[in-house]
Amino acid sequence: MARRAKAAVESAASARAPAEPKPQKKSRSTTPTADSLAALSQERLIALILEEVGQSAAFKKRVSAALAALQGPERVAALIDRRLSALEKARGYIDWQKRRAFTADLDATLATILSDLKPLDTGMALDRLLRFLRSADATLERVDDSSGQVHALYEAAAEAAAGLAAGLSADAALGFATRALDALDRDGFGLVGALLVDLLPKLPEAALDPLDARLVEALAALPAQPKRKSGPAAFEMAGQAWERRYQRLSLNRLRQVIADARGDADAYIALELEMSPERPDRVAVAERLLAAGRAAEALEWIRREQKRGVVVMTREDLLAGSVDALGPEREREAVEIRILDALGRRDEAQGLRWSRFERSLDPQALRDYLARLPDFEDEEALERAFAHAASRKDPHGGLYFLVRWPNLDRAARLVLERRDEWSGRIWELLAPAAEALEPDHPLAASILYRALIDDILERGRSPAYGHGARHLTRLGELARDLAPGDLTPNHADYVARLRKAHGRKSGFWSQVEG
Repeated sequence: MARRAKAAVESAASARAPAEPKPQKKSRSTTPTADSLAALSQERLIALILEEVGQSAAFKKRVSAALAALQGPERVAALIDRRLSALEKARGYIDWQKRRAFTADLDATLATILSDLKPLDTGMALDRLLRFLRSADATLERVDDSSGQVHALYEAAAEAAAGLAAGLSADAALGFATRALDALDRDGFGLVGALLVDLLPKLPEAALDPLDARLVEALAALPAQPKRKSGPAAFEMAGQAWERRYQRLSLNRLRQVIADARGDADAYIALELEMSPERPDRVAVAERLLAAGRAAEALEWIRREQKRGVVVMTREDLLAGSVDALGPEREREAVEIRILDALGRRDEAQGLRWSRFERSLDPQALRDYLARLPDFEDEEALERAFAHAASRKDPHGGLYFLVRWPNLDRAARLVLERRDEWSGRIWELLAPAAEALEPDHPLAASILYRALIDDILERGRSPAYGHGARHLTRLGELARDLAPGDLTPNHADYVARLRKAHGRKSGFWSQVEG
């Protein structure tokens, strides 16, 4: 009993006594974070800031803006306006040597608008963003922007402006969109147009009618296309004609965005036919008719014959061994399949999925086909697909498909069956395929690595000697897993043959021996 009472008294005393503060652990991290910087004294942080202010003009602008923000949005806006005025008046060319400092200065201006002015006054920030975007044409024409950094800053400004304006009241958003429309006359790089494309679908429906009317007025105000002339004036007239066509196209595209926002497929189609009567975008039209529940009309549109346009060929097309002669045909076909599904014409849709796979070896097309087969039929169809991939005249497309699927057993079988047909020039395919095959199929991987090495040395591709040396090292490691006679010549004889044929390529052998 006495022991219990004593324990109770000690417990109460400890509860009343203030706990001793634990000593704060010193941060062991030297990476600047909120926690690690909190350990520095105020005086030390101020010293660091002043040191950087003296070395970086862009950072000095950011600090000045932060101080101005303490005095209200007008002071921050005044700083931004002075910078924008200087930007608008500037005419000097910015070469690659000055581009980094110029980009940092532009970035500081944009950061000031978004980080310092926006929290104080969204409307004022939006006005400065729009003014910043209106300076893009003059700026981009006088700067060496081969890296795309300056253009990326303007794109970020357009995206930020669209996001801010979407959060305004209906009247305020309409006012800003109207001011943006007025800026389209100096939008050669399409930045203001991109802002409006992003913003218009987010506006309330009541704002769309006056904006569409404004676009109609702007279209009517465009000068008529000049008549063609010959002689010295022809080049200048052609430039003016192109600029007017571009302006008309941009305005009509915005009207199509409004038509989409209203769900008005007929208005969209009318504008498409006006802009491109000979080659309307049948995919875009069909997609909108399908969304409107007009699948039969969509099918008619998607199957319209058109003149051949520009052929678009990707690296994936080359690797797969298939080139789509019509360019956007695969996109068109994908929409046709969706339309057939909507109409309940399942067999036709499945036929298109299979033919698309046969032509392109597209794994997604095959997955879509298999997913819609009755139970127990998918395994047979999958085997048929693997056999088709392996039987292609050019085996590289089949290997690309089998590795991506993945079916590495079939990929290895294909490598062995057609071991003399692999081209080391297609290193984007062979190198990752060999790496994927290494763990379970060392013989197939070795065949591909040899094809890569042979190509590098036969063509004397010195920039790839490092890759070739690594491939040769992997071949030596894989040779331990091969049975005698699996690969002719064996690894030692293969290396000897390489030395005899390419022994003078010291750039390669120095990396092998290193």
